[in-house]
Amino acid sequence: MIPYERQQKILSLLKDTELVKFDEIQSVFPHVSSSTLRRDLKELEKNNKIEYLSGGAIKLMSTVGEIPITMRNTLHGDKKDKIANLAAKRIHDGDVIYLDSGSTCSVLFRKILNKRITIYTTNTDLFALADSVVAEVIILGGQFNPINSSVSGALTETNLRSIYFGKSFLGVNGVDEKFGVTTPTLVEATKKKIVREHSDEVYLLCDSTKFHNLSNVKAFDLKDVTVISDRWDDSLGKVTSMIAAD
Repeated sequence: MIPYERQQKILSLLKDTELVKFDEIQSVFPHVSSSTLRRDLKELEKNNKIEYLSGGAIKLMSTVGEIPITMRNTLHGDKKDKIANLAAKRIHDGDVIYLDSGSTCSVLFRKILNKRITIYTTNTDLFALADSVVAEVIILGGQFNPINSSVSGALTETNLRSIYFGKSFLGVNGVDEKFGVTTPTLVEATKKKIVREHSDEVYLLCDSTKFHNLSNVKAFDLKDVTVISDRWDDSLGKVTSMIAAD
């Protein structure tokens, strides 16, 4: 059996259970040496397919892609509402903020449009949210992506590089203490990275289903950001600031 075949079989084994021990993997490959299996595991870890945990357990890294916004808007509504309520409490009259695309960010939009603030955004859900708006809303230009109701690309990045924010609220697809903040596309990752670098305070609006998930492109590490979520996570809480509803 060639290395690729072994590695695919290991991944298949991990899909059926949350964690496995090395000796369990060895029992599946009785005629393969320990050193060879460890090389397979190191290769899988290098490619962000698995993760070694303390005690020798091996975990499959969950990867997430871009789910259409129409579908995301129907998922985990109670969690998103809790997160948006916590985020709204941190926004005060006179603030200049950036509000990202994403379903949780859209929920937050509804809660802050009556505040006397300035909102810069790439979230096109705004057009369907309200008839009466107190906030000053500035929509940044760029290429429209109907999948996530967002604009991004070269024009967006050029505009963002000339603006600075007191507070920014970013959506995420995956957040992990080791791999940081990840998103499905390079343009979205680049946009989030610029915003982070141009913000005094950065908040990640992240429901707990996204904890320890890995998407395609890394935007940045968890240093100097605050995760706002529906529940606490011990692993994330060790490496970054967290605000949790529960």
